[in-house]
Amino acid sequence: MRKLVLLTVLIVSMALAATAFGQTAAKGVKKADVQKKAAQAVMITPIVTLESFEVPQYDGWWYFAAKVEPTKGDKGDRGAPLPMSFLFTVKNPNKYPIALEGAKFTVAFDREFEVITYNNNDVMWIPAGKTNHFRATTMITARSALLSLLVTGGYKLKEKGWDAFGALERWWKGVPDYTVPVTVKEGAFTFTGKGMTKVIPFDATVK
Repeated sequence: MRKLVLLTVLIVSMALAATAFGQTAAKGVKKADVQKKAAQAVMITPIVTLESFEVPQYDGWWYFAAKVEPTKGDKGDRGAPLPMSFLFTVKNPNKYPIALEGAKFTVAFDREFEVITYNNNDVMWIPAGKTNHFRATTMITARSALLSLLVTGGYKLKEKGWDAFGALERWWKGVPDYTVPVTVKEGAFTFTGKGMTKVIPFDATVK
């Protein structure tokens, strides 16, 4: 009888030990899972770089007032176009694909004269650990730049001792040959991946 009691006690003790071990192991696995999920829940910040800038087509500097009779076409205030193309590199340092879902920035000449805001919501996927290129092309005209100057840049022109047409001529001649600084400012690149969203601020100047 005594041996039976001892055997029963031993079996109960082993069962309790096994249960305790199982609970400890389960807690360890659960903790490891939580840590793994926490690590997966953090998106490493993508790296955005302005690689190059160019004026893909140049038609010179000119402006005609509405009173000027055109050779062909209708009268009107007309100014030379100035297309601009920005090439960005976008690196994904994560171990899973991410998507660039939006890019927005403002273009400024001489660092402080804002001439246009660019906005693109096309989606571009970037594989894990890879780098893609993103090209943003936009255009202004001397007419649109003049209106922008008259509305928002008057006091800045006065501070520099410039007039509006003097500034326009400086930009249309200087931007294509890189003698006028072109700034990408107030940029925001939106990335998504694994259910997460991250917005990357961006500023850069082409000198």
